[in-house]
Amino acid sequence: MERERIRPAVTADVPAVKAVTDAAYRPYVERIGVVPQPMEADHAANVAAGRVFVTEEPGTRPAGPVGLVVLEAHADHLFLDSVAVHPDAHGRGVGRRLLRFVDAHARALGLPEVRLYTNAMMWENQEIYPRYGYEVVARRVDEPYDRVHYRKRLL
Repeated sequence: MERERIRPAVTADVPAVKAVTDAAYRPYVERIGVVPQPMEADHAANVAAGRVFVTEEPGTRPAGPVGLVVLEAHADHLFLDSVAVHPDAHGRGVGRRLLRFVDAHARALGLPEVRLYTNAMMWENQEIYPRYGYEVVARRVDEPYDRVHYRKRLL
C-alpha cells in the first residue's frame, strides 16, 4: 500500500528531514535543558550516507516526508539513531510503521538486534519502546545527556 511506503531519503529530502526532526524534537528542548542531539545532526551527510529513511502520506498537506528514521548498521546490531514523526502526523500510525521497518531492515541485513537510546527526560519514549519489544539495558550520562539505552533482540 502506498501509505506504507518507506524509502531511502534523497538529497532533495534534506530540508524536510531537518523540518520533521526539528518539529519532533523541539518540544523537548525546554524539558531537557539542551538541544536534542538529532536536531544538531548533519542531515545532508546522513542522507548522503544512506542512513535516513522517510515515509510520506500521499494526499496530505504539506506534501513530503512526515516521518523518518536514521539508522547505522554495525557488525552485531542496527543502531536506531533517531525516529521522528512530525506532530501533525501523530496518531496515524507513522511511528509504528517506522519501527516495524527498522525491525525488517535489521533482519534483511542479518542483524540480530536493534539498539537505541533516549533521553531520560523523554518519558513518553520510555513508555513506547517497551511496547514494541525493547528492553532497558543501561542508563548512562553522556554529557550533557542522561540516556536510557535499549535493545530489541530479533533472532
